[in-house]
Amino acid sequence: MTAPPTPTRTTTPATRRRHAYWQSALTLVVLVAVVCLVRRHWRVLARGAGQLAVADQGWLLVAATAALGTWVCSALAQQGAVPQRLPGGRLVAAQLAASAANHVLPAGLGAGAVNLRFLMRCGLPVGRSASALAVKATAGVVVRIVLIGVLAAVCPGVLRVPDISLGVVGVVGVVLAVLVLVTVLLNCPLWPRCRRALGTVLTDIRAVHVRPHRAAALWGGSLAFAALNCLVLICVTQAVELPLSPARVALLYLAASSAAALLPTPGGIGSLDAALVFALTASGTTASAAASVVLGYRLLTVWLPLIPGLLVLGVLVRRKAL
Repeated sequence: MTAPPTPTRTTTPATRRRHAYWQSALTLVVLVAVVCLVRRHWRVLARGAGQLAVADQGWLLVAATAALGTWVCSALAQQGAVPQRLPGGRLVAAQLAASAANHVLPAGLGAGAVNLRFLMRCGLPVGRSASALAVKATAGVVVRIVLIGVLAAVCPGVLRVPDISLGVVGVVGVVLAVLVLVTVLLNCPLWPRCRRALGTVLTDIRAVHVRPHRAAALWGGSLAFAALNCLVLICVTQAVELPLSPARVALLYLAASSAAALLPTPGGIGSLDAALVFALTASGTTASAAASVVLGYRLLTVWLPLIPGLLVLGVLVRRKAL
């Protein structure tokens, strides 16, 4: 007598819709809070917009060029994460479309969905496509951690903890949170599936480093992507004549963007803005100057490329590239 098959745990459409509703509700709450903050600090934002309007156009042009380069670097990193050769033009176009979609859907779902669909259209199975995205994301996280460590050594005191007791409490809290998270994962019914997925990602990471040109594309593209995003903010600070060193601005951007990634808002809208303003004002910048820098950064990285990105997304879908 054979044992009955073990039932598999699947996600029903109702469950997916419920998760989407909760995530959309959280995003809506964050955006409403952002609107309230904008109304409350409208005068500061208006002064910041005025400073941006008279900023150095040359520096803003360099910032815009750096923003364009981020899509090429993202495409290069994605190419390094897959074994087969991808069509270069469509790959760059997919990164532009993914960036636009990422500013419409919360928590990076838009960019992930666009890139996953693109890799599948290029012939990769869904499992390998998801693994390639995970490899690219892992490289991006490692690069950010290394850059923060290097810049923190160059600019000591920028990421300081005000009170040593708070620092000890924070470290203990993080350790306890990690232990609880590991315990929950090990006892989760989905852990075997997560372990297999993690094993696939680690296998793909090792496969990347077997081929030096793939490793160079993955790590070089990830490093250049982070560096160019820092450069955009640095150029905007130079355009409005903010007295901050480039290394300090880069460190503040990396720390603020890493913290903002914890909030699932579309493209970090609201969370990244608040984190950048807080980081800049904590460094001695006036509120209006910080607002002008954030407005300029968002204008070049979000609002100006948004419509072209959505148009490219529509073209790629119509041509069956997505």
